[in-house]
Amino acid sequence: MVELSDELCEFLDANTVGVVATLAPNGKPRQSLVYFVRDSNGLVISTLTDRLKARDARRTEWASLSVMGHAPPYPSATFSGRAEIITQNIGPLTAAIAKRMTGAQEPPEPMSDETLAQAGRVLLAISIERVSAVTHIPVRDK
Repeated sequence: MVELSDELCEFLDANTVGVVATLAPNGKPRQSLVYFVRDSNGLVISTLTDRLKARDARRTEWASLSVMGHAPPYPSATFSGRAEIITQNIGPLTAAIAKRMTGAQEPPEPMSDETLAQAGRVLLAISIERVSAVTHIPVRDK
């Protein structure tokens, strides 16, 4: 896993949506707009277990997330690597994503794995192995 710079961490924390890309069975890319959170192990997206992105990630064990800032000069970066579908201990991260989606001050009370499973919710986790296409993200001197 790649260790992210402070600037990339700040960039990810400041932006709430990105475009996740997975590979269809025919090898062609699929993309969708998603909310995400940064986790110590990478990036996490909440989705439904039967969505194409979840099925693709299970099959290929790969995904990428492109994130763009929404003010000039429109900074951006793409984060890619091993992907997995997580169904255990997902309540706190799902709540963190919900907080970002709603703009709430505090995350909602985390749901249990059983409740999330009944709703068909899973997490798609991306271990960042590569950072590419980084533009307009300043690097500060240490």
